[in-house]
Amino acid sequence: MLEILQYDDSLAERWDEHCRRSINGTFLHTRRFLSYHGDRLRDRSVVVLHDGELVAILPAAEDISDQSLVVSHPGATYGGFVHDGWLTGHRMLDAVEGVVAHFHASGFGAFRYKAVPYVYANCPAQDDSYAFFRLGATRVRCDLSSSIDLGGRRTPSQRRRRALRKARSNVVVIDGLGLLPAFYEVLVENLDDRHGARPVHSLDELQLLADRFPEEIAVLVATVGERIVAGVLFFQTARVVHAQYIASTREGQEVSALDAIFEDAISAAAIGERRYFDFGISNEDEGLILNEGLYRFKTEFGGGGVVHEQYEIDCK
Repeated sequence: MLEILQYDDSLAERWDEHCRRSINGTFLHTRRFLSYHGDRLRDRSVVVLHDGELVAILPAAEDISDQSLVVSHPGATYGGFVHDGWLTGHRMLDAVEGVVAHFHASGFGAFRYKAVPYVYANCPAQDDSYAFFRLGATRVRCDLSSSIDLGGRRTPSQRRRRALRKARSNVVVIDGLGLLPAFYEVLVENLDDRHGARPVHSLDELQLLADRFPEEIAVLVATVGERIVAGVLFFQTARVVHAQYIASTREGQEVSALDAIFEDAISAAAIGERRYFDFGISNEDEGLILNEGLYRFKTEFGGGGVVHEQYEIDCK
């Protein structure tokens, strides 16, 4: 029998220790990361116990715009069950049923599940997707990300190779978290110019996360003279280097500055022990619209498609 318990702060140390020894957890699942949201999200995370032993954690919180919906997790790219390999097959089915019953008893009408994309797991761990299918869940969203398998990278397109030659003759790439404030200025300008939007994270939040995770968060910028013309902020897990924020000024676009940044980042990731380089999704409107130009730009570096799936199931 599995026992589902509501998370509280007394479990924080056990939670993060379980995340460290799991087969599919990342620093985005830790309480040190999730706690940066403060009181903006009403936490509904749970732990799964078997004979008193913690066998899985599930980060979750109430949806910001719909209090009848609980999501795993509205403040992270992905949520999902994090486990050490024990929670497979019918055990996963039991865990999903138990969590759904727990959320029903807590007054929720539906549960949205954001599965961990397979590239982040140390070994195959998609029993959760099968369990949601078996229990009649609906796949309500599917985003398409572009990722490079660093052990078998396809040759970059001729266009990317030309752009890299241009970038190498015009920009210098610099690495360092101390560049975060300057990069953020470029990011704000870029998002406002292109989309009339602002970054999801404030500068203070990104600085807080960078202070907490100096090994997992990195910044690369490209300069022309003294000017920063492009930059990328990366989230780095055990298996994946992920481009979380990408920005370029108009000048940076003219000299293909991002090509130099990405090529340096991909080369560095390939030298290390990581398996994938992930550019992130290229979707809008709950995954129904694919930005073809953006996706083509990313895949031309030598990558291919990885889906980010979300399921929804009634709590009953």
